[in-house]
Amino acid sequence: MQEKPQEHKKLSELEATAICGNDISSSVLYVSALAIAFAGQYAWVTLGIVAFVLFLFRRIYGEVVGALPLNGGAYNALLNTTSKSLASIAATLTLLSYMATAVISANEAIHYLHHLIPVHPIDVGNYTINPIILATIGLLAAFAILVIRGISESAIAAVGIFVFHLASLVILSGFIGYYLLTNDGFSTFLANWHLPVEGGSIINAIFLGFAASMLGVSGFESSANFVEEQAEGVFPKTLRNMWTIVSVINPLMAIFALALFALPVLQSDAYQNTLLIQMGEHVGGKWIAGMISIDAFLVLSGAVLTSFVGVSGLLERMTLDRILPQYFLKKNSKGSSYRIIIMFFILSVSVLLITNGNVKLLAGVYTISFLAVMSLFGIGNILLKVRRAKLPRPERAGYISLFIAISAVLIALTGNVIMTPKDNLPSNLSVFLTYFIPSILFIAIMLNRTLLLVLLLSAIDGVFDPIRKFVTKLDENIHKIIDKINAQEFVFFTKGDNIATLNKVMLYITKNEHTKNLKIVLALTEGQVEPENLSQEIEFLDKEYPDIDIEFVVEHAEFTPDLIRELSKRWGIPVNFMFIGSPGDRFPYRIEELGGVRLVI
Repeated sequence: MQEKPQEHKKLSELEATAICGNDISSSVLYVSALAIAFAGQYAWVTLGIVAFVLFLFRRIYGEVVGALPLNGGAYNALLNTTSKSLASIAATLTLLSYMATAVISANEAIHYLHHLIPVHPIDVGNYTINPIILATIGLLAAFAILVIRGISESAIAAVGIFVFHLASLVILSGFIGYYLLTNDGFSTFLANWHLPVEGGSIINAIFLGFAASMLGVSGFESSANFVEEQAEGVFPKTLRNMWTIVSVINPLMAIFALALFALPVLQSDAYQNTLLIQMGEHVGGKWIAGMISIDAFLVLSGAVLTSFVGVSGLLERMTLDRILPQYFLKKNSKGSSYRIIIMFFILSVSVLLITNGNVKLLAGVYTISFLAVMSLFGIGNILLKVRRAKLPRPERAGYISLFIAISAVLIALTGNVIMTPKDNLPSNLSVFLTYFIPSILFIAIMLNRTLLLVLLLSAIDGVFDPIRKFVTKLDENIHKIIDKINAQEFVFFTKGDNIATLNKVMLYITKNEHTKNLKIVLALTEGQVEPENLSQEIEFLDKEYPDIDIEFVVEHAEFTPDLIRELSKRWGIPVNFMFIGSPGDRFPYRIEELGGVRLVI
């Protein structure tokens, strides 16, 4: 018997910002060096452009999630405006992004810890054990356990890491500012500024630098994946806070780096992975460098936590929509979907072992996935405007802003696809496709599992007909599986819609859901009467769609969230299998108050 999850409080602004902010703010550890490697002295310019693009995405995310405040991010946006197939592509990209983030962040965190506490490989017989890989697995396991224990405990750890990270950056900035004021000021920066651009093209340098710098906004999409866990009004504040952090810290650190070191030094391999440590040691000695190393370990660990929290919200929503097996829906007493978390942990560890700790191989997955997710979120915003125009929303993004934001992300995506990797590694695109193709094939199988089971059944009947006794048992079992899938009832709440509108509902259900039973419900309050010809039109649709049994039900009650819950309990139909048309501005309830009903027209 499944335990009833305990009620848990919603996340505050600080807690929600910390969970997603650790991921995006950890970018300061690598993005300034990365931007300098490609854009040279124009690195701070490219990081400023990134901040502008992110400013545009604040309103894009605010509009979509404000209208549809449900977990799932880009998946949720596309699910409620297009089809499950397209939404599943966004979900797969988001999953790959989280997987790469978890593995890369955990591995880099351990490398920073190794910088403080050197450990040598361990020889056991004929085998050599890499302590970095062991410690990385241990870190992934620690955060998996933390998330299984509940979102509140995860938030406490995230806040501690977040506050320490910001404090460390303030201290580092203070030491750098004092050093510049008491030494040669910005003479090094000016000398770097007047150096010739490598390759001779400023536009090309800014283009590649911008493409690389967009890595600094990875994590901005995370807040949308656990929005249901946040208190009312918190989500837009997390977007504002993340934007402020990235817009100030990343360009500032690039300026500081160019003011402290000559450009050729900054572009050397020695400074690419440990730039902030080198800056700290240069202006404050070993103890500042040590503080930055500890901070790097902690905030990168926080990015691992972000991945586990984000992926938990995303995969739980996908499981509720029957894209993933219902096995993953089981929760513990803390309300955590622990089977999802364990599966993600196993997946992350397997990727770490396959790459043998060379997480640079995952850079293509990491980069292309989250940039593609951002672009799909922008597309989801456009579809929301076109197909759900009447749906209330707290803010709106203008079409010009949308065009600029999506174009900027596509430019960055193009830059990362054509970018030549270092160390003779495979291209970003080839590594991305290596992971994306198997993942999307699995999702495609889950989406079309009924059809595939029917095809399998036909093949078995044709090949094994001579041995019918053996086949009969197998035949019965497969029929049971198909019947179980199709036995799930769905509900559409009609406002007295005409037959054309109801036909759109039927078309959506036949294309996107596996069912043979549909209840069309009309809620009438006292004094209201059933629209003329409605029952005859539903009878006509029942004949036109012989594969679906349509039942017309009139409920003498007001259409409210309480009625939805009461019917869900009475009929045993989950709320997320109930549909409504897009509500207008006068609709008295917010979409999240309806418990997860879907919009189909």
